[in-house]
Amino acid sequence: MKKFLLYRRGGLGDTLLTFPILEIFKRKGFYTVAVGNTDYFKIAKAVGWVDEVFYERPTGRFDIEVLIGLDGITPFPKERTWIVEYYLKNLGLSESFSTRLPLEGYQDTPLKNKVILHPSSGSKKKNPQLELFIRIEEFLRDLGYECAYLIGESDQWLKRHVNNFMEFLDPLEMGRHLKGARLFVGNDSGVSHLSAYLGITTFIFYGPTDWKVWKPIGERVYPIYLEIECSPCFPNTCTERFCFDVDGLFEAFLSSLKRHESMRF
Repeated sequence: MKKFLLYRRGGLGDTLLTFPILEIFKRKGFYTVAVGNTDYFKIAKAVGWVDEVFYERPTGRFDIEVLIGLDGITPFPKERTWIVEYYLKNLGLSESFSTRLPLEGYQDTPLKNKVILHPSSGSKKKNPQLELFIRIEEFLRDLGYECAYLIGESDQWLKRHVNNFMEFLDPLEMGRHLKGARLFVGNDSGVSHLSAYLGITTFIFYGPTDWKVWKPIGERVYPIYLEIECSPCFPNTCTERFCFDVDGLFEAFLSSLKRHESMRF
């Protein structure tokens, strides 16, 4: 059997955006091996797109190796193009891929039918003020939604500010629980990518990062951003953070929610 290796180190969102590559090569009949953060790649293994997962490159010969990083395909395209399409174009792949991660969820989960709020990310530069999410929580509660904050490995700071939170440190377990949620509101983070990929209606706030490049995989994901001339600018962010104006983002969220109110959340 032909063997394929994908090497990608990075955060949860970065890793999820490489899953279409694994899915396509698995469908082609390759024995697929993924090298990187094993906690993230085991999600791909759980859905059958990866046969083995390693933190370091294993010995042995591979028929095809794809390296994403400084020594391979750069993960920073020069043009404002979606990173998934950029990867596939670089690899000469035109095959379709799943827009919904076929991960089996838990029927009995504390996140069942809740609105999940995730006001964090792996970088403070990508986080608007917590006030934005507090306002959204109050608004949605008034509409009758039950809300809960989600805490992952990068979100321990949030425990000092909210009480109604659920904590999942294992990304695969988080995904299985998250699949039962009704609605998700978050920042440009790996958890938001996971939510969108699972098929949950997902609203994501973008400020200094480029939503055109870093949007998640999914058919029910809605980026929210302000039309600021200087954005995107990540990682060279300013201190004024005009792109994260709380009033502006809150109104933009309400407008986006209204545009999609015909959907059954």
